Amino acid sequence: MNEPILAHNLLTLIAPKAAPALATSTVLILGRIWNANGAEHSVGNAALMVVLATGSAAAGAASSKGWSGDSVIAGTCFATSGGLALAGVAGYADGISLPLLLWVLATAVAYGLAARYWRTDRREALAHERHTTERHQEHAHIERVEALRAGAQIESARAGAAYAEQLATALITRATLPGYDPAALTKAGLPELPTAERKSI
Repeated sequence: MNEPILAHNLLTLIAPKAAPALATSTVLILGRIWNANGAEHSVGNAALMVVLATGSAAAGAASSKGWSGDSVIAGTCFATSGGLALAGVAGYADGISLPLLLWVLATAVAYGLAARYWRTDRREALAHERHTTERHQEHAHIERVEALRAGAQIESARAGAAYAEQLATALITRATLPGYDPAALTKAGLPELPTAERKSI
């Protein structure tokens, strides 16, 4: 009945949407820092990044085939492979144009993959909310029916109590009337109100 009021923080709404761009931008910046510190035209560094990116992609392919993992592990491996490839190119390349091109492509792919999961999460959240609303409505209907039934029972009990009180008052009033003789009523053949003793029998 009383739903909690949640104040949505702007940062909590923006952070998930900005996460893919922040991740690819961080990799690009670190790659360019690596480039400025001696990675440019370093064959050993480039070979290391190629080996790491290839190994991560192979692990992702193995996980996607279902041999030793699931879709979450496969996605993580492929994202790591892409990040390593972007960092390697950003560190090895002379200019900034190729790293920026790869950054744009990586960001677009990251947002494409994230949008799929966002749609799934939104669909599940809507289904859960719809199911919760239906259950609340169903329980509210049952509560209303039970409240009506309880109210009817209470009113019936009150009516019975009022009838018993009126009957007791009538018996007491009849017994206090001057000249009241139950035997005379019986002899006359008139109907007699039941007494408390007879009711208890």
